[in-house]
Amino acid sequence: MTKRIATAVGVSTPALSPLERKRTVTTSSVLEQAQFFPRLRYMGSKYKLLPHLERTFAQLGGTSAVDAFSGSGVVSYLLKAQGFNVVSNDFMKFSSTIARATVENSTERLSLEAVEKICGPAADDRDFIQTTYRDLYFTHDDLAFLDSAWSHIDQLVGYKRDIAISALVLSAARKQPRGVFTFTGLRYDDGRRDIRMSLREHFRERVAEYNGVVFDTNTTNTAVHGDVFELTATSPDIVYLDPPYAPPKDDADYTKRYWFLEGLSNYWRGMEIMPETKTKKLVKKFTPFAYPRSIEDALSRTFRKFEDAGAIVLSYSSNALPHADRIVDLLREVKPKVEVQAIDHKYHFGTHSAATRRDASEYIFIGRD
Repeated sequence: MTKRIATAVGVSTPALSPLERKRTVTTSSVLEQAQFFPRLRYMGSKYKLLPHLERTFAQLGGTSAVDAFSGSGVVSYLLKAQGFNVVSNDFMKFSSTIARATVENSTERLSLEAVEKICGPAADDRDFIQTTYRDLYFTHDDLAFLDSAWSHIDQLVGYKRDIAISALVLSAARKQPRGVFTFTGLRYDDGRRDIRMSLREHFRERVAEYNGVVFDTNTTNTAVHGDVFELTATSPDIVYLDPPYAPPKDDADYTKRYWFLEGLSNYWRGMEIMPETKTKKLVKKFTPFAYPRSIEDALSRTFRKFEDAGAIVLSYSSNALPHADRIVDLLREVKPKVEVQAIDHKYHFGTHSAATRRDASEYIFIGRD
């Protein structure tokens, strides 16, 4: 496969800020392009594994790829930068919105004028976020900004709307200590700049980040939101799988940790809040990948679903169940040739200097016929 080096040099776009210009014109390779992708603090994020995945995808070759659990969106974006026609999927709405803004979208950016309008006076008197989450996560001014921002975002359409929502989601994630919404208060405040900044300040910077990674290709890319078992794209050259890693105890439920981002991505429309909970969280969206009791069957069903793909590439951790040998057995049921790469990796819990860290191996399983 011949790589198409992703670059936005020569793209005519009005009034880009210095940060936007840096993001769009200084990329000189596929990997550098992907490493500019806005970083979302996310369980299992693959930013540090991009060099390994880039080599793996390049060696496998082909023209089409499915990223079935897109998460932060960075691997879908890497595949796009490598010249694949990408289908990006996730069962979390905010993840699929990010993928639409950065993978499916190849040309549109949010103008500085639109950003200033969103950061200006509210277009209506909505106060759902201020009322529901008062004194729980952010200051009154920050919560009021989220309501106000949505009063303008509701007037946007298409990829501009997706960029605005993605920037709002990333703003909330960066502002929240540890990036998760399983607790209230500031007991994890480590003094980072991200925590000291207002959400309005965050939003301006996050839009510039997302604007800066928009680039055009000669490929067709699609971002969808749904269950992996409902995907219709089942026989691409590469299927990349990065499901939740089921721990031996507890679960790997993403809704439990990122429900505020999920609600914010759609202004909580059509989402069920649990009013009796202290955090006013959303009802969990069940996934069989998050639990030890159901993970083996879920992996086996997924491998069978994509048995017609040219290659199946799976990321998984040595900290999770099932163990590597069992995954190899399951993958060989549909792909007889299985290669396993073990990469030393350190998982971080918390954001401060004394945060707990756990050494583990991040496995890349490659199954072929």
